[in-house]
Amino acid sequence: MNGQRFWVGVAAANHVARGKAGGFMQVNHGKEAPLRRLHPGDVITYYSPVVEFGGRESLKAFTVLGTIKMGEPYQGDMGDGFRPYRRNVLWLDVKPAPILPLLEQLSFTKGEKHWGYRFRFGLFEISVQDASLIASAMGHAGLVKPGV
Repeated sequence: MNGQRFWVGVAAANHVARGKAGGFMQVNHGKEAPLRRLHPGDVITYYSPVVEFGGRESLKAFTVLGTIKMGEPYQGDMGDGFRPYRRNVLWLDVKPAPILPLLEQLSFTKGEKHWGYRFRFGLFEISVQDASLIASAMGHAGLVKPGV
């Protein structure tokens, strides 16, 4: 796809699972602006540092992979007045991939003592090479290829 971009979102695995089940994604506690950076056909993977939001059980893995569907960000209703912005995603059937074996291969973590710092932003763009490496580690090697 011409102009296809590749992204990493960050959320606890239980929040990611809710989005996968519903066919959507959200980032940064439901903010709209970051979602406007993504476009249909872009590839999104999520990194989950923990199993449950607010929990202490470490996961440190890429947990889902998908492509952004047509449409603009929209507000969902999670009750109690919380209406986070979302994007619809076609989620793929992949397996979680621990990040630790990939740290010295990914351009955004290679040689970084404090590699987790980048993930604090909640959503960031990555290279096609990094996206391919992550997709392959998740068992979906055919999704992204350099030169797409």
